[in-house]
Amino acid sequence: MLADPSSRMTAREAIALLTGGAGFTEHRPPPRTLPPDGPLGWAGYDAARERASARTGEEESVVYGTGVVGDRACVLLSFEFGFLGGSLGQLTGDRLEAAYELALSRRLPLLALVATGGSRMQEGMVALTQLQRVAAASTRLRAAGLPQIAVVRDPTTGGGWATVGAGADVVLALPGAQVGFAGSRVRPPDADPYAYGAEGQFAAGQVDAVVPAGELRGTVGRWLRALGPREAHEAPRSAAPLPRAQPSSPSGLPASGREAVERARAAQRPRAEAYLADYFTVRLPLHGDRCGGTDPGLLTGFGLRADGQPVAYVAQCGTPTRPAGYRAAARTIRLADRLGVPVLTLVDTPGAANDAEAERAGAGAAIADTFAAIAAARVPVTTLVIGEGGSGGALALAAPGNTHVTADSYFSVIAPEPAAAILKRAPSETGATADQLRLRPQDLVELGIARSIVT
Repeated sequence: MLADPSSRMTAREAIALLTGGAGFTEHRPPPRTLPPDGPLGWAGYDAARERASARTGEEESVVYGTGVVGDRACVLLSFEFGFLGGSLGQLTGDRLEAAYELALSRRLPLLALVATGGSRMQEGMVALTQLQRVAAASTRLRAAGLPQIAVVRDPTTGGGWATVGAGADVVLALPGAQVGFAGSRVRPPDADPYAYGAEGQFAAGQVDAVVPAGELRGTVGRWLRALGPREAHEAPRSAAPLPRAQPSSPSGLPASGREAVERARAAQRPRAEAYLADYFTVRLPLHGDRCGGTDPGLLTGFGLRADGQPVAYVAQCGTPTRPAGYRAAARTIRLADRLGVPVLTLVDTPGAANDAEAERAGAGAAIADTFAAIAAARVPVTTLVIGEGGSGGALALAAPGNTHVTADSYFSVIAPEPAAAILKRAPSETGATADQLRLRPQDLVELGIARSIVT
């Protein structure tokens, strides 16, 4: 796919696209005097900088300051690719660090509009170490509970992608943008170009959404509303409200374990999409596990309810959850916890994926990490079991002490069929085994596993 021409806009055009008529107030760090031709004395470097400045009207490859996107104030930093390929040098590092510190001091989200070819050759290792400065500044912002959003333009490669871009909490990309650690001149000559583009990075779970330029302001504005930060005068956010029960053909509670399992597996039973559509007025999906994997059977992201309350969500869709799904779940829960946003999980899986590919992808470690993310969360986590609750693959997403169930659900240490097989029982005894497991919604409440039945 060819890059959208808007992805090659200037730094200030990119800022104007996001802020519109709200305006932008530029900031500059304290001036620094560099030796002639930079720290390496690279012949002709000063002349190259002067030509870049005359061509672009900029003093460096990054512009930063404060602005408003939608109805939310934020700090914006924008790369000027026309200035030496948007490369990072010592003075660029000064500006990037100052932008992060401005966001920290004013407790504002950071919005990075990235277009860079990487570190500046003419400054050698001095340029490369600017990545460490950026990483440290980003870590300080993360520790303060302030969100970071990146919009990657064409091109976004090298250290700029590996810090400002991929290091953000939410990564959006313009269509057709070149995105990847390896730039076009250093990657293998036979490399698949799709892997180095916005759409390929989305498919690999490294980008959360590919957003056309015309939709960018609205999308970023909604993300800023969903991520916060919470104002100092606001009370701590309360737990996510329970979703309403969705219409289902059977009425009442299941009379037997077999019936509970059949109702949970029924094709007409409401699924995660129905619950999320009813629960949120705005949904903003997060995509992928940031390790090269995605799981279409697990939905994660942030949403806004009718009253404006932000809630993070993790929702299983009735399929065996894959390692990438658990890693995406843990990523979402930890981000919500850091930003003080309550979490809603919808449990619906026959269990964790158990094929050889899942084992090679680290199923056990991914499930363990999800258990740990929920156990460590300081924000309230609310769970509703809407279908199958199959063993540890389901329990990993359940909130201890705040799990609820629907009338169309069951939760079991293991599904009745494998339970009967493990116990060396005939298939005809599966129903009796289901009864013994006490997996019905009313059993779960009586056992203290669930707090209530949502009907």
